[in-house]
Amino acid sequence: MPVALVTDSTASLPAEVVAARDITVVPLQVVIGATAYDEGVDGGATPEMLAEALRAWTPVSTSRPNPDEMLEVYQRLAKDGATEIVSIHLSGELSGTFESAQLAARQAPVPVLAVDSRQVGMATGFAVLSAADARDEGGDASAVAAAARRRVSTATSLFYVDTLEYLRRGGRMGAASALIGSALAVKPILRIEDGRVVPFERVRTAGKALHRLEELAVDAAGSAAVDVAVAHLASPERAASLAERLGERLAAGLEGRPVPVGEIGAVLGAHVGPGMVGVCVARR
Repeated sequence: MPVALVTDSTASLPAEVVAARDITVVPLQVVIGATAYDEGVDGGATPEMLAEALRAWTPVSTSRPNPDEMLEVYQRLAKDGATEIVSIHLSGELSGTFESAQLAARQAPVPVLAVDSRQVGMATGFAVLSAADARDEGGDASAVAAAARRRVSTATSLFYVDTLEYLRRGGRMGAASALIGSALAVKPILRIEDGRVVPFERVRTAGKALHRLEELAVDAAGSAAVDVAVAHLASPERAASLAERLGERLAAGLEGRPVPVGEIGAVLGAHVGPGMVGVCVARR
């Protein structure tokens, strides 16, 4: 294991993929009421728990892994034989996780390249998988990090939320705060742009928003070879329908790859709330 690959739980990578590709995942935490849970581990917070808490107005917050926790991961990987580490994380504009990775890298026993994906969810996940491809082809840490950065540069992340309230509560509004005044009258489509949540379009109904997400995803894919993923929180029927339509319309670019549908983890879910449906298109 000359180059070890690290990411965080918001990358939304299935456990079987993490194991098969030899990726180390550092959990973020979600605090529901007075109880803190690690994300993505046995006994941790589930999307169902989170959605129920948000609907009940139970206080919910999230927290990053601290630098000491990141350093312990790097030390363990070095002890196991890694000579270099590439650590790829969600946008530094939305979380302090990347900063923790940078601080821990200064004390790590082997060189660590920390990469700010400037993205969230499967856009980060696709970058991690491209980094794993580069590593498995024999690339050094610089080549592995470069592969991740190239992949996120091709990614488009768009999502619909039933309400902006959860983004407002979590302080993740950014430029999307301009929509607050008319939030009751619109169903906003948001996007990740330069690491931040920004407003993209306003539509009047949930149905129109989902149709618009489909059109925007098709436009983002163009005629290129792509990976596409659909995510949701407590909205499985909407997400499955969107994934089915995208699978049909983008069949040529998908080249036989499926459009996975997944419920987002508790950390991201805490900021978007039940009813969210999102799509990520990443050109290959």
